[in-house]
Amino acid sequence: MTAANVSPAEIARFDQLAARWWDPDGESRPLHDLNPVRADYVAARVDLRGAKVADVGCGGGLLSEALARAGAQVTGIDMGLKVIEIARLHLHESGLRVDYRKQSSAELAAAEPAAFDAVCCMELIEHVPDPAALVHDLAAMLKPGGRLFLSTLNRTPAAFGAAILGAEYLMRLLPRGTHHYAQFLKPSELARLLRHTGLELEDVSGLGYNPLSRKAWLSRITAVNYILCARKPA
Repeated sequence: MTAANVSPAEIARFDQLAARWWDPDGESRPLHDLNPVRADYVAARVDLRGAKVADVGCGGGLLSEALARAGAQVTGIDMGLKVIEIARLHLHESGLRVDYRKQSSAELAAAEPAAFDAVCCMELIEHVPDPAALVHDLAAMLKPGGRLFLSTLNRTPAAFGAAILGAEYLMRLLPRGTHHYAQFLKPSELARLLRHTGLELEDVSGLGYNPLSRKAWLSRITAVNYILCARKPA
């Protein structure tokens, strides 16, 4: 993700949420509810004890801290200065160790190529101008045999209804304008990007979420939100 692959408007939007990022009842509430399921998905496929993990688009550090708590050596990067500052500040409360950096994916890939056992990129790819460039960067960071974990929204009427009409306009769980339907990616499209970088798709699972009960779970239904795992050949 080069400088040209960053949307200043998207960075500003998420920086506005920084102060309440760790409030489970604030604007980041869906992230809090989904975080344990995402962390467990990663832990089921990578032995995190001592593993070197990159969390790309880490925001305020919800997933980064969960991975660090499981024993990983985590590098969290984001282009939003305010969210990185909040992530660093929260370490004083949690007592965990995470290397947070205001850094792009291209910069990390260039600085530490083939260095990570796992790379996580949750809910970022639908916010960048060039998804293919981002996937290229993520693949470049992985060691041979390493695994990439991506989550995003499917480009379906169901996702439009749930993520935009429902979450942004009806329930107001997210600020209006958080998502842009045209930037959602179908699993087949993302799988093609992964193949072009030489990665092998291992799994695609749906992420179910009930905002009323605040329950999240893995599902075979990928119509709205999904998470995947891909492996870099050894």
